[in-house]
Amino acid sequence: MTDFAALRQRMVDNQIRPSEVNDREIIRALLETPREKFAAPAERPFAYADRPLLMSSAAPERRLLEPVLLARLIHALPLGPGTAAMTVGCGTGYSAALLSRLAASVVAVEEEAALAAEAAPLLKDAGAANVDLVQACLTQGHAARAPYDAILLEGAVEFVPDTLISQLRHGGMLATIERSGRLSRAMLYERVGEEASGRPLFEAWAALLPGFQRKPEFVF
Repeated sequence: MTDFAALRQRMVDNQIRPSEVNDREIIRALLETPREKFAAPAERPFAYADRPLLMSSAAPERRLLEPVLLARLIHALPLGPGTAAMTVGCGTGYSAALLSRLAASVVAVEEEAALAAEAAPLLKDAGAANVDLVQACLTQGHAARAPYDAILLEGAVEFVPDTLISQLRHGGMLATIERSGRLSRAMLYERVGEEASGRPLFEAWAALLPGFQRKPEFVF
């Protein structure tokens, strides 16, 4: 029988801490949250390898972010007691379960009905009582609970919609992986007035979230 608790500890010691994520609360969240339960059954033996995992056979194009990438994105966000967070593209709920241990309240947005249906019992089992799971278009977020101190996009995007930026509190931050041509990197956006100021964090790659592809431009 696989000792997943031991594998979680090994992941933290050999992957997370060497990537300079040493925040005590993030480490605790990673150790307490069973990543294997949020992955497709065939992927569970690889749950603590630093690789993306298929979430569910119902959505074969969607992946859990690899642990180091997800931990570094979360580490960049302003989280803590009293903060409100939103995770967009939460899939089966792993990122929401982590954020539930780091923020006062979490909105988890997922548009794929099958993934949202899987996420609900998994979040309940994880004790994530402060997570509000919302089935909605990812690019629209969830304005009803805005403003947010922190927004996590769990996947890559080719653009960040103004709709999501507008749901940040002034001074709030959004973390994502952004693709531009052959360049793909983690980005952190901060809302300043009505605009967003972005800065690159590190090179990164992830599968594109649905709805975040730029429309092709036609040249005459």
